[in-house]
Amino acid sequence: MAYCNAMDSDQRLQHSQVSPCPLGKSIGRGASLRTFPCRVLFKKLNHGMVSRKGGTAVTALGPSSTPATRSCSTAKARYGEAHYRVVDLRSDAATKPGPAMCQAMVEAAVRGDLIEDDQTVNELQEMAADMFGMEAALFVPTGTMGNLIAVMVHCRERGDEMIVGDLSHLHIYEQGGSAQLAGVHTTTVTTLPDGTFDLEQLESKIRHNPHNPCFTRSRLICLENTHNIQGGRVLPLTFLQEVRALADRYGLSVHMDGARVMNAAVAQGVSLHTILQHTHSVSACLNKGLGAPVGAVLAGPRDFISRAVRCRKALGGLIHQAGILAAAGKHSLLDMGGSMEEDHRNARTFAQSLLDCDTLFGVDTAAVESNIVRFYLKEPSLSPTEFVARMGQVGEGEEAALGQGIQVLLYPFFGKFVRAVWHYGISLEDTQLATQKMQFVASQYLQKKARAQ
Repeated sequence: MAYCNAMDSDQRLQHSQVSPCPLGKSIGRGASLRTFPCRVLFKKLNHGMVSRKGGTAVTALGPSSTPATRSCSTAKARYGEAHYRVVDLRSDAATKPGPAMCQAMVEAAVRGDLIEDDQTVNELQEMAADMFGMEAALFVPTGTMGNLIAVMVHCRERGDEMIVGDLSHLHIYEQGGSAQLAGVHTTTVTTLPDGTFDLEQLESKIRHNPHNPCFTRSRLICLENTHNIQGGRVLPLTFLQEVRALADRYGLSVHMDGARVMNAAVAQGVSLHTILQHTHSVSACLNKGLGAPVGAVLAGPRDFISRAVRCRKALGGLIHQAGILAAAGKHSLLDMGGSMEEDHRNARTFAQSLLDCDTLFGVDTAAVESNIVRFYLKEPSLSPTEFVARMGQVGEGEEAALGQGIQVLLYPFFGKFVRAVWHYGISLEDTQLATQKMQFVASQYLQKKARAQ
C-alpha cells in the first residue's frame, strides 16, 4: 500500500531480514564511530594493515544511547557461518512500527461498517487538518491515491488540464493515472535543479481562453515538496508564494504532492501551515519519515474534501476497520516528527563522506537539504546498478577488513544517479556502517583498477 517516491511505487521493496536490535545490544545514534577516509582504507587494504579490535574492525564504539522506542534498521543474519549487518537506505517507506506505535494500533477503537464512523480515523483527520491549517482532511491508503483524488476534484470536466513539473513524481511515477482514470490532460514545465519552475515558463503554459473549443482548460498547478528526483530539495517559501499569486491571477488551484512535506517543514524550521498556506490542497504521506506502516492524508477546503470522499470510494480507497491504521498515523504525527532532524544530519554526514572518495563519487553537498542523498559514479566502467549490487553483497575479504559483513541496500536512481534515503529506522551507527561499506567497495574497486593498469 505504501506510496513510495522515486520508483518505490512502481517497483515494490523486497523485504530483507531486518529486525529491531535487541535492547541493551544496540548502538544508538549518539555512539561515536571513527571511519577511515577512502584513500587511507585503500592503503591499509593494500598493505594488510586493517586489524580486528574488540570484534569489530576499523571502529571504536562509544556507549549506547538508542531509545527503547526507536528501532535500529541494522540486523544480524546468517548465511552459513557468516554474520552480516543490513542497512536499508532504499526508501523512507522501509520503516517498521516501534513498540509504542504497535501498542496504539492494538488499542485503537475501530468500527467495521463505515470509515466515517470510525473515531480513530476522525481524530487523525481532525489532527492533520489542524496541523496543516486546512479546513478538513481525509485518510487515504496511499499518497498516489491522494494525488489522484486531488486532480479529480480540482479538474472536474473532461478537457481540463493540470500543469506539473517534467520531473515530478506525479508525472513520472504514478502511471499517468490522471489521464487513465480522471480524463485530465497534463502539460509540463521544466523542473529546475532546486525543484522549482521558471515562473515565466509556468505562466506561458496557462491556457486562459476557456471559450476557444480548440484548447484544454487550465485548472491546476501541481508542486512537489520536498522534490524527490532532485534529491530531496526543499521548495523556497518565496517560490510557493509567487506560484500561488500566479494561480490566483488566472483562477487556478494549487495542489502540493507533500509526500515529504514534513521533511520540508523541519528543514526550513517552520510550521506545516507556513508552507501549506500557499496551496489549496496537499497530500502528505504518513508512511515515509513519520514511520507509520501505511497511509496518507489529503487535506483542503471542506467542500473539496466532501467531493474527495466520493472519489476515494470510486477508487477503492474506503477501508473497513481503518482505525488500526489511523492509530499508527496519529502516533506518527504526534511523536515522530522530531527524529527528522537527526535523519537530515545523518544524510549530510554520509554526503560529506562521499567527498573523501571524490575520485569515484560526485555529490553536491549543498543540495542535501533533507533526508535524501543523490550521488553519481565518476567512473564510466562502474554503473549505478553495479555499485548498488556491490553495496548489497558481502564481498571477499570484507569481514576480515571490517570485522563483519555489511549489506547496504540502495536504489539505482533516475538517470545516472544513486539514491540513499534516511528515515526513522536509520541510526547514526547505521550511517557510519554505510560509510564504511562505501569506502570498502570504493577501495576494492580502485585496487582492482590499479592492478589492471
